[in-house]
This record gives sequence, C-alpha cells and structure tokens, in this order.
Amino acid sequence: MENNLLKETALIEAILFMESEPLDEAGLSRISGLSRDIVKEALVQLDERYTMADSGIELVQTGGGVQLSPKKVYWENLKDRYGKRNEGKISRAAMETLSIIAYSQPITKAEIKDYRNVSPDGMIYLLLEKGLIRETGKKDVPGKPVQYGTTKEFLKQFRLNSIADLPKLKESDLDRFELEGEA
Repeated sequence: MENNLLKETALIEAILFMESEPLDEAGLSRISGLSRDIVKEALVQLDERYTMADSGIELVQTGGGVQLSPKKVYWENLKDRYGKRNEGKISRAAMETLSIIAYSQPITKAEIKDYRNVSPDGMIYLLLEKGLIRETGKKDVPGKPVQYGTTKEFLKQFRLNSIADLPKLKESDLDRFELEGEA
C-alpha cells in the first residue's frame, strides 16, 4: 500500500473511531475531505485489516453506513461493561411485537393485536421509548390508524444494514405473518 493511502486509511479509521453513529461513504468523504473513491479504497483496506485473527474489532455495515464494532465473538465478554444492550434488554413480549413490526411494516396496532391476540399498547410505547420503532404514517382506511415501522436504531442494535437483511422466515412462520384477507 502506498504511503498516501496508508495515511488516508488511518484518517478514515480515526474518524470511524471517533463517531458513535454509522457513516456512509459520502459522510466520510465530507468529514475527511477525501474523494469517495479514496474513502471506498480505505474502507476496503480497513475491512481486510480487521478480518485478520489478531483484530478484536470489525467494520460493520449497519443503518446505511459503516462503523467500528467489537467482533461478535468478543461481545459476550464486553457487553456487561460496555454495552447499552445491557440496559436496553426487552421482554419476550416486546421482542415478539418488534418482530411482527419488523417483518410486517408498516403495520397498525389493530393488525399487531390480530397477530398476538393481546393489546400491543404497552409494547408499542416501550419500543417507541427505546427508539426501535416509529410512526410511519396513517393507513388509508376509516379512522386513519397510525402505522409503525422500525428505525435506524433498530438496524444498529441488530447489526443490520437494511430491513432486507432480516433473517428469512421459514415457510411455517410465514403463515403467522399473513393477515386475514391477504393472499
């Protein structure tokens, strides 16, 4: 690697270290003053460096950008001290509600109730408070109920780049995510 690319890669690494939120190539280019091509090459270099066995961190694609994160294999040892996840644990019922929203968004409270057979009001409030879901609009039906969807914080916490990266459902689970009247 030539000397300039070493310095540019180090600059991108320093920026990623300092930022707490994921950054896309455009953001890294703006902050660093480097071209997007140089940023892209620096990210390739960093990714190669962090995939080595002697690295405890990795470059993670999440929320439409990249960020530095401890490798998953080390997270169990670190999460009690460093993880917001420890304070952000959610109940099984909240996780079930979040799953329904993630796989069925946009979705209304009434539709969530149809899946779970219990009122989702408390779980919706909790998930809104934690920033994992947000109101995405109103459904064009009588009463105009609010629809919900996931947020960038959801993507970040579950280490997803986009909602398309959710694990695929088994055929047996797909039936659970179809509302009456849908084909």
